[in-house]
Amino acid sequence: MISKSIQTVLLCVFVLLTSTLTFAQDDRPTHKFNRQWLEEKAKELAAKEFVEPKLAPDSPLNNLNYDDYRKIQFQRGASVWKNEDRNFRLSPMHPGFLFKTPVKLNLVVGGTSRRILYTSDIFNYDKEQKAAKETQAEGYSGFKLTTPINKPDVWDEFLVYQGGTYFRGLGKDNWYGLSARGLAVNTAKPTGEEFPVFTEFWIERPKEQGQSIVIHALLESASLTGAFTFKATPGENTEIEVNSALYPRKQIDSFGIGPLTSMFLYNGVNRTRFDDTRPAVHDSDGLFMINSQNERIWRPLTNPRKLQVSAFGDKTLKGFGLFQRHRKFTDFEDMEAHYEARPSAWVEPIGNWGPGHVELVEIPTNSEIHDNIVAFWQPSEPMKANRAYSFQYKISWGSVFALEDKGGRILSTATGKALGSETVRDFVIDYSSLNLPDDVVVSASASTGKIVGTIQKFMDKTGLYRVVVKFEPGREDLSELRVSLSSKDKAWGETWLYRWNR
Repeated sequence: MISKSIQTVLLCVFVLLTSTLTFAQDDRPTHKFNRQWLEEKAKELAAKEFVEPKLAPDSPLNNLNYDDYRKIQFQRGASVWKNEDRNFRLSPMHPGFLFKTPVKLNLVVGGTSRRILYTSDIFNYDKEQKAAKETQAEGYSGFKLTTPINKPDVWDEFLVYQGGTYFRGLGKDNWYGLSARGLAVNTAKPTGEEFPVFTEFWIERPKEQGQSIVIHALLESASLTGAFTFKATPGENTEIEVNSALYPRKQIDSFGIGPLTSMFLYNGVNRTRFDDTRPAVHDSDGLFMINSQNERIWRPLTNPRKLQVSAFGDKTLKGFGLFQRHRKFTDFEDMEAHYEARPSAWVEPIGNWGPGHVELVEIPTNSEIHDNIVAFWQPSEPMKANRAYSFQYKISWGSVFALEDKGGRILSTATGKALGSETVRDFVIDYSSLNLPDDVVVSASASTGKIVGTIQKFMDKTGLYRVVVKFEPGREDLSELRVSLSSKDKAWGETWLYRWNR
């Protein structure tokens, strides 16, 4: 039997190995942990009613505004694993402002989980923030991870979990842009959207000089619970493998797997609606998909005047993502936002998800501070109560993916009234010319109205291949346009889809 004094020494050693944070350790919850334990916990909680944890109603943290919250800074010297030979450091994030659900954080070493108790001692506060500093909470708002992703001697953020089930990743030289979520429920439905939350995390201590880090999370909401495991590997393209197990409390008809959330305000297509010096403002400019027939599909994003939802059905999906293809500073002319450096995100199923559709939700907005784009996979069958469902996939974050450019990558879309006509609109589509065949055939169609002509030409000055589609809407107010290219009866390049509204 180990004596109490030896147990105390072992506990102290554990603390030194896992963190440089200084806490009172007496009350730290401790238990054995593995994936099976998490699944059993999620399943057990699914049989009970969910009551979302919140900061106390009278907590000063509830009253923090944007400026107040930004003034609270984490002390870098308190980062977990800062003094160890590991490629990752973890920093808890302060609760309050918009983040009113306390999130419990745990560190896992050798199959044992120990809580990181909340303390304000690891943050710096403005001199007028005494109330916030003296306020206790049941947890943090989330956490961020750093690694030398850009330079060998600089620890930069590459992954953050904060708010609901939101998380954001970065590839090399990226700036934060679009977000991913654990699950979407009832998105853009008249009954109102339900937002699940990650209420607790277990972060495994990475191996010395290990290239990946493993994160576990408990998802909870009124409709279901879930057990999530994320294996994150930062790099030129940062990859996150996701393993989710879901336990519905009731039947859920509308839900999204691998949901991505982004912002599209304007570009050259709808530029005239905004009085702004910048030529474009968006985190993502298109939805990219590869369907079961290996067709590569590009759907430019829009900021509609009315909410619009599009569905792209398939019997089994190869992948989908929200991409940022404009990569030059001159595309945006924004010295602060650096939209040209926002990452694209690609969701690739592991295993067969079965039939369903990619759903794209585009919400009207007049401000770049609002995310108004959502994309996810909606299975054909609902999730039924008291059953378990499992989905595995990989999310990759970065500037360019090899799967994009096998020839005919769509780089831009423009539209305007055709020269010399009051009834015809031109749609100008520019493709990369990699592996350009000599005999490209253009096929264009419209669900309403009619295509009255096409023009195609290799542009010497840009090195791009341009296709101009002439569309006459007539009296129609909406039309689904489609353009595909082929050579010798074989598809070449990406298929272009566009929803035109008057």
